[in-house]
Amino acid sequence: MLVVGASPAGAVTFKSPSGNIGCALNKAGVRCDIGERSWHPPPKPASCPVDWGNGLYLGRRGRARFICAGDTLLGSGRRLDYGRAIQRGRFRCVSRKRGMRCVNRRTAHGFALSRQAARRF
Repeated sequence: MLVVGASPAGAVTFKSPSGNIGCALNKAGVRCDIGERSWHPPPKPASCPVDWGNGLYLGRRGRARFICAGDTLLGSGRRLDYGRAIQRGRFRCVSRKRGMRCVNRRTAHGFALSRQAARRF
């Protein structure tokens, strides 16, 4: 389980054109939260005292993880138009009509987050 805050130091915040996905990106990692979704996250761990599974976090090592957070990134930051990308250090996110895709370019781990699915790779 990962407990994270909304806007880490030095982060740039951005959102999908629909406003359904909000993200924060810095050189340490990327977090994206989602509002409306048709999928369900894994079961909430007993150690998570707040909201569970409304977003994903990708750090410098390992695969993306569902987050435990009492805040949200929804509505924050500038709009990242479909087809556009943003990058900080090894992390890159691309806004697409089918959702937000973020990758750690050194490890090739990442996630694709949309209303229909949360896929980790």
